[in-house]
Amino acid sequence: MKRNLILIVVLCIVLIAFGWAMSVLMRDFTRQALAPRCAFVNAFFISHTYSQYSYSKITLSNPTPTIIPDPVTIINDVRALARLETIQYSVEKIITAESKQDVFGPLFGDKLLFVAHGVVIAGIDLNQLQAEDMDMRDGVLTVDLPEAEVFIATLDNDKSYVYDRQPGLLTKGESDLETLARQAAETEIREAAIEDGILEQAKLNAEVFLDRLFNSLGFDSVIFE
Repeated sequence: MKRNLILIVVLCIVLIAFGWAMSVLMRDFTRQALAPRCAFVNAFFISHTYSQYSYSKITLSNPTPTIIPDPVTIINDVRALARLETIQYSVEKIITAESKQDVFGPLFGDKLLFVAHGVVIAGIDLNQLQAEDMDMRDGVLTVDLPEAEVFIATLDNDKSYVYDRQPGLLTKGESDLETLARQAAETEIREAAIEDGILEQAKLNAEVFLDRLFNSLGFDSVIFE
């Protein structure tokens, strides 16, 4: 009886040991079978992540400009105009804009060369012409015209451009330097047109035009003061 009990205990120990050995063997086999697949999955995930990162990096470094106008439009003022535009100048001007051009200029300064193409339009404002400015005597119409003025002096953005820019070695340049150059260019274009006699020519052209207009209305003799 005692011997049979010992055999049963030994058999139980053998079965337990055999079960533990089989579980260890199956676990190792499962790990070996799944290892290549896990490696492939990890490699694919890393490669896919890197590809997405590279694509995002390229997209961020070379963005495509997108212009989105606000759908809301606000009209602040409406005016009735009676401007007689009689002459237009097309002007080209070279503008040099620079900042911090001292002894540290090569390091912290900024300099650009801006080629400005602009349009200047001049004429007379007929709103300023009043009834007392016209007098009819002995069949002669005398007209005192308003002074000629510049109506528009603006840049042609399609033709204007930065020809050269030289920022310092330790700076990215002044953010508003080109804006200042454009503002100065508009002023210079206006002044250049005035110095060239655009106002005198505008008044002369206005007189020629209005003389024809008054003649067509029955006034054969017109004098402009």
